[in-house]
Amino acid sequence: MWAMVAAVVLAAGASSRFGSPKQRLLLRPVLERVRNARSVEEIVVVVGAHEVETDARVVRCAAWERGPGASLRCGLAELAPNAEAAVVVLADGPSLSPEAIDRVVEAWRKRAGDVVAASYGGNRGHPVVLGRPVWAQIPDEGARALEPALVPCDDLGPPGDVDTPADLAGRARDAGAE
Repeated sequence: MWAMVAAVVLAAGASSRFGSPKQRLLLRPVLERVRNARSVEEIVVVVGAHEVETDARVVRCAAWERGPGASLRCGLAELAPNAEAAVVVLADGPSLSPEAIDRVVEAWRKRAGDVVAASYGGNRGHPVVLGRPVWAQIPDEGARALEPALVPCDDLGPPGDVDTPADLAGRARDAGAE
């Protein structure tokens, strides 16, 4: 029996360092990458501070200001009852590799643990897979508080982390250099 895996895309933050709703710029490419992963059957986008236009299913989290864990809990609560795990993806990581999603899901399927995270250069990153048994344990600071099994994804490149307009400009320069 194949375990159903869903994705929770966190897009609820205020984008205060960015100065405008960065989710509106970055969500579409992130969703495209999630959809290109073979292991994800359902996608939920969690919004809070800003509304976004998307063709994905959106969940509004009134408690988003409490932290990423509150947003994550909102998304997990809306997943199908048969979802056995959730891939957590950040809406500000536009270079996320679909293969990284599939790799961490595969490690979870092979029983690496109920918390499995991609690593880059030995450092924990995204995506993160959470098995259903840990969903009730998510604190307000988010899944970062849970100890993961790490799955090296160095060959796939990190998902990126766009916090400021300069980060986005730097990504555009880097893309032009390739």
